[in-house]
Amino acid sequence: MDNCKNCTTAITGKYCSNCGQPAQLKRINAHYIVHEIEHVLHFERGILYTMRELLLQPGKNIREYLSDNRSRLVKPILFIIVTSLIYSFINHYFHIEEAYTAQLSLRKSAVTTMTDWVQKHYGYANIIMGVFIALWIKLFFRKYQYNLFEILVMLCFVIGMGMLMFSVSALLEGLTQIPLFLYVSVVITGYCAWAIGQFFDKTKPANYIKALVAYLLGSITFWILLMILGIVIDLVF
Repeated sequence: MDNCKNCTTAITGKYCSNCGQPAQLKRINAHYIVHEIEHVLHFERGILYTMRELLLQPGKNIREYLSDNRSRLVKPILFIIVTSLIYSFINHYFHIEEAYTAQLSLRKSAVTTMTDWVQKHYGYANIIMGVFIALWIKLFFRKYQYNLFEILVMLCFVIGMGMLMFSVSALLEGLTQIPLFLYVSVVITGYCAWAIGQFFDKTKPANYIKALVAYLLGSITFWILLMILGIVIDLVF
């Protein structure tokens, strides 16, 4: 009888009865790596399945994730980080945002430095921005019993889908040179408002309006605080 290397519980079979750790870990080789990639991309339980469900019925599927079944969808933090990385890679390759930010002609400052950081770390930046959006949503939908963390999980899925839409548009813009960024931004804002409103109660039209306002206010709050912080840093140093 061996002890589990994860929780030290005695193991009598192939798996630990306490934590589920295998008694003997498989060696990492090419077959293991391929299997892990297939597991992440698997259409029935992976990112492709998550994308389909969030595109068709985001509110219903996110509610089910929170209350009933957390194995059907990809983990929310993983989802938003992966989707943000996809967009960052495409944006870096085609330099999509540079064509828009160059028009602002901002001098080098703490504000531009932090803006550059956001563009290079969309995964973390989206989570931070999601906190501000979640606070506004909590205010607008306070009669519903969802806590701030549950709302933030919902936003990870919704904003992650928005990043995927940005990825598709950035790829098309890079290949065709047709400016799509601003138009797609409007579409993604509409999707986010629709998904958030559907999450709370899809039968109430007012929910979609409140969702749109909360989403916009949260995004604006994030960028205003970012600029204020940058200006303060410039004044101090």
